[in-house]
Amino acid sequence: MPEKPSLDGLEQVWVARWEEQGTYRFDRSRPREQVYSIDTPPPTVSGSLHVGHVFSFTHTDIMARYQRMIGKSVFYPIGWDDNGLPTERRVQNVYGVRCDPSLPYDPDFVPPEKPGKREVSISRRNFVELCHKLTEIDERAFEEVWRRVGLSVDWSLLYTTISDESRRVSQRAFLRNLRRGEAYLAEAPTLWDVTFRTAVAQAELEDREWPGAFHKISFYGEKGPVWIETTRPELIPACVALVAHPDDERYRSLVGTSVLTPLFGAEVPVLAHHLAEPDKGTGIAMICTFGDVTDVTWWRELDLPTRPVIGWDGRLLPEPPEGVETDPYKELAGKTVHSARERIVELLRESGDLEGDPRPVRRPVKFYERGDKPLEIVTTRQWYIRNGGRDEALRERLLERGRELAWHPPHMRARYDNWVGGLAGDWLISRQRFFGVPFPVWYPLDQDGQPVYDEPILPPEEALPVDPSSDAPPGYAEELRGVPGGFMADPDVMDTWATSSLTPQIAGRWETDDDLFRRVFPADLRPQSHEIIRTWLFATVVRSHLEFGGLPWSDVAISGWILDPDRKKMSKSKGNVVTPMDLLEQHGSDAVRYWAANGRYGVDTAFDAGQLKIGRRLAIKILNASKFVLGLGEGGGEVTEPVDLSMLAALSGAVREATEAFGGYDHTRALEVAERFFWTFCDDYLELVKARAYGSDAAAASAHEALRRALDVQLRLFAPFLPFVTEEVWSWWREGSVHGAAWPEPGSVAGDPAVLEAASEVLRQVRKAKSEAKQSMRAEVSRLTVTSPRAGLVRLAQDDLCGAGHVEEFVLEHGEETSIEVELG
Repeated sequence: MPEKPSLDGLEQVWVARWEEQGTYRFDRSRPREQVYSIDTPPPTVSGSLHVGHVFSFTHTDIMARYQRMIGKSVFYPIGWDDNGLPTERRVQNVYGVRCDPSLPYDPDFVPPEKPGKREVSISRRNFVELCHKLTEIDERAFEEVWRRVGLSVDWSLLYTTISDESRRVSQRAFLRNLRRGEAYLAEAPTLWDVTFRTAVAQAELEDREWPGAFHKISFYGEKGPVWIETTRPELIPACVALVAHPDDERYRSLVGTSVLTPLFGAEVPVLAHHLAEPDKGTGIAMICTFGDVTDVTWWRELDLPTRPVIGWDGRLLPEPPEGVETDPYKELAGKTVHSARERIVELLRESGDLEGDPRPVRRPVKFYERGDKPLEIVTTRQWYIRNGGRDEALRERLLERGRELAWHPPHMRARYDNWVGGLAGDWLISRQRFFGVPFPVWYPLDQDGQPVYDEPILPPEEALPVDPSSDAPPGYAEELRGVPGGFMADPDVMDTWATSSLTPQIAGRWETDDDLFRRVFPADLRPQSHEIIRTWLFATVVRSHLEFGGLPWSDVAISGWILDPDRKKMSKSKGNVVTPMDLLEQHGSDAVRYWAANGRYGVDTAFDAGQLKIGRRLAIKILNASKFVLGLGEGGGEVTEPVDLSMLAALSGAVREATEAFGGYDHTRALEVAERFFWTFCDDYLELVKARAYGSDAAAASAHEALRRALDVQLRLFAPFLPFVTEEVWSWWREGSVHGAAWPEPGSVAGDPAVLEAASEVLRQVRKAKSEAKQSMRAEVSRLTVTSPRAGLVRLAQDDLCGAGHVEEFVLEHGEETSIEVELG
């Protein structure tokens, strides 16, 4: 035991010792019923962690430590989500490069020391190499933070989502989805981000208020102009019909006729559909391919042709669609959507087809959650996995899976139900990006060199992982790549969620290590935040349901967001993020964990530096109180004194409450219980027995034993929350690690908690009187008169009260009301 205990430096000491001793190693020899398996979130490696990550990951670690102490072998892996768009963007920014798949690989390429204003184009292979290089740097920084926080993960189980094992699992799962008909390739209207030039899934959308303007434009009908209002006049050349509500009397006579589009002279039909809104604009709308998701619905249900005008780059295509006059379209070809809109408005004004000035409006527009430009809808060929969006039976089965899960807190299930119930289509899993898991698919080329998409070439599972862009398919030589009669690789990679949805299988080494997988799958716990219920949680349920016919875990624990002091969500884009390392160094890891532990599952929590100070004060108090207790004597005797028995009985009740709280995934309640008892122990019990404990008789021996028992139990109660200070104190007098010790049992103590409670009430009044008289706590009390309905309980603590309060005369009377009079000497 050090002469002057300190929190400083504990993290470095114990992180190294835990790793050296294998304190948190998973014991894979234990049967499944003795294993607690956690499907840990792999954080996206695209910069730095923020305090919100520490907040939610601490919640998981608290539960892992508790489960370990109740006797479970805890499977607690850590992973890095290192593929996908966030990594690509970071590589572009850090190295000043852009991927151009048409370029050859340069084995001698070295990125610029300082990125210039213009990005350097490099091959896909060179780009991927830079992605690997940067993620390795970021991952080391992430690991440093997590070790400093004290996560009790088994670092030997580390995985990354771009590793060979992860690619093998992802490709195997996809091939099985494909063979069972759950995955399919389709050419269809797709939400498209023109900046990143990739498809976007429904789960990655967000609505943002966006400025626009309604333009009143005339189409040419047989009986005169037909006026529509639109915010997207640049899509007039993409118009394929006008639509009105079937009950709208104004347009009933028009339905079934045709009109001509202004400027472009394309003949389009006037149709009826129940989604048309009579009270919006003029009540009749143009259907374009495609302006928004309603256009897609109309196009599909009314069996309309397509007239695409917007390309993958967000510019109008160089040639007009069929049926559209060429001359006016030349004015628009190659322009951005914004520029095309400005020019077509000028042309409409010149032709007299625009009435009045555009009417400004702000409306919700769909964005990719990581993008900064509105999404377009273009027709592309993409891979999908069936998720109930177009299959009512599958949708209901997935809703049932949600009901089978144990949700913490329970109300979070509503978010899952709402998402599944509102699905508008299947899960789009392909991305037109570079750093990701490639689809294990090739296509034969016909004699004209055109791909035959409905005859895909698939590898055998034992050949996985494969990269079709560099590996030839079975039965083909590399020389046949891209030539008529040869083959071509599928050019896309999987959406990062298509890999992350398999984290239980990746961490459990599905079909690579069958023994391990049987012991850890399905997992016991999926911890995550609430905004990715629709993505990570739902997608993992889908993949497990399709592959195994069951859930991937039994329980899900949903953390809230961390808010800044203005109660706004912390995010890098808003610039209000607090990075954790400074906090960990300034306040200590236990203090930061204490702050995190005070946040309940499912509740957004404002960052509060004051909680860090309280947590540090608690950790320091544990050090000092422990030093006092252990400095009194060895213990080992019988606990005989009423106040000692009372304290141990109260502690037994605290253990019972904390255990019940952990059983209900309420770590905050468990901490509250442990902390409340600890301060009673320090402020009241220690003061009550201090004088007696300095003695050498049986009464002193009773105090010594009670103090040591209480310290032992309290260190174990606090261990999941404050791992460093509890381990430090444990090492002063116990063998092994507190984190390998058994969780305390409530036990049966022949004492009455009310004795300590009644005595504490009297002692507080004595202190208050001395404080108000501005006298030392050691000042003598000439007479202490206590009248109380609990006089019998107070009498059991009379000797300790006299010693603690320096009382010369103690008068105790029974009465209906409590009255305490303190006469100072």
